[in-house]
Amino acid sequence: MYEKTTLANGLRILVAPMPHTYSVAITVYIGAGSRYERKEHAGLSHFVEHLCFKGSQKRPTSKDISEAIDRVGGMLNGATDRELTVYHSKVAAPHFPLALDVLIDLVRAPRFEPQEMEKERQVILEELAMIADTPSQLVDLAIDQALWADQPLGWDVAGTEESVKAIDRQMALDYLSRQYVPNNMVVSIAGNVDPRQVQEQVAAFWRDCPSGSPSPWYPTTDGHGPRCVLRYKKSEQSHLCLAVRGLPLQHPDRHALALLSVILGEGMSSRLFLELRERQGLVYDVHSYVSHFLDSGAFTIYAGVDPARTVDALKVILSELVRLRDGVEEEELVKAKELSKGRLLLRLEDTRSVAGWMGSQELLLGEVRTPDQVIDLLDAVTVQDVQRVAQALLVNDQLHMALVGPFRSDRRFVPLLRL
Repeated sequence: MYEKTTLANGLRILVAPMPHTYSVAITVYIGAGSRYERKEHAGLSHFVEHLCFKGSQKRPTSKDISEAIDRVGGMLNGATDRELTVYHSKVAAPHFPLALDVLIDLVRAPRFEPQEMEKERQVILEELAMIADTPSQLVDLAIDQALWADQPLGWDVAGTEESVKAIDRQMALDYLSRQYVPNNMVVSIAGNVDPRQVQEQVAAFWRDCPSGSPSPWYPTTDGHGPRCVLRYKKSEQSHLCLAVRGLPLQHPDRHALALLSVILGEGMSSRLFLELRERQGLVYDVHSYVSHFLDSGAFTIYAGVDPARTVDALKVILSELVRLRDGVEEEELVKAKELSKGRLLLRLEDTRSVAGWMGSQELLLGEVRTPDQVIDLLDAVTVQDVQRVAQALLVNDQLHMALVGPFRSDRRFVPLLRL
């Protein structure tokens, strides 16, 4: 599937040849994110990611960086999450050397010009304001707060208005020099390339860069946040999340939990979709999803509903969670497996997805499972496994709720949080 090499400074380079494609995707994964931050520095990883696109040694302005990729019809972007930061580009295969040069230059030699930093600070503050004005995003933050409370998993990755205003240039430079080091990075490439040639090209950029001593991520604690987090907003819909703590990335039951989520709320034939939308007409959007972290996780249900019918929707969702604990049918499990396998395989036809598949696993886990290995793990899950996981996780004292909508009090909802 891929070839891997590790440089003397610790940089890992993964290359997956896909000769049938016309494109090449390059990703640079870094052990940097909100779980690496103290509270007073919340949003620092995200701020640094933004600043890397504002000008580099070879391309002094953001326009120079974006135009370099735009002029060849490529894509360039970055993202910050809790446990990693990623920079990625996808271009037609002949333009691979250019995209590689652009990505590595903006990661290795960003300028962090003071004037640009102040402008980008305002951009991020506008981003925070946009989230505050978007109930479906605001409820995501609220359910994290309910589950994790005052620790990194419970904070907004972008920080707060106060923390973003407090970040200065030296803090950003110190963070860059500490976390953006070769032994804390993975370069993952997929597409129409020759692996040996690509490995040499990447190595040429990094051989002179010494390894470092990056800071570790902060582990979670067992303390729980409030039972319910309510955010008043005069909106046309109420936005509701129910969640329990889930399973870590390496937990042996993670695939059973994934299939449980598919059965409950992923796809238009899932239990929640059929009951709340098709049978009762309560919602337009309802779904469930699983989040896995290095030492914990979450299982979450979301629904957008008429405020007057929020109690009705909540009761139906809770009843479906109870029904999950009672077990699933073999036919449901088979369908969930085929849906999961099909989505996985279809996704891996894209060079960007393949590069991300390799890079994220290598950075977080130190190994890369092949699609066939994951499919085997999915196929091994039984109905007994799914029921066991449901009964272990779906319990009253783990159930949390977040609600964004035109409600001044949660007194109508909290008494209902029973399974």
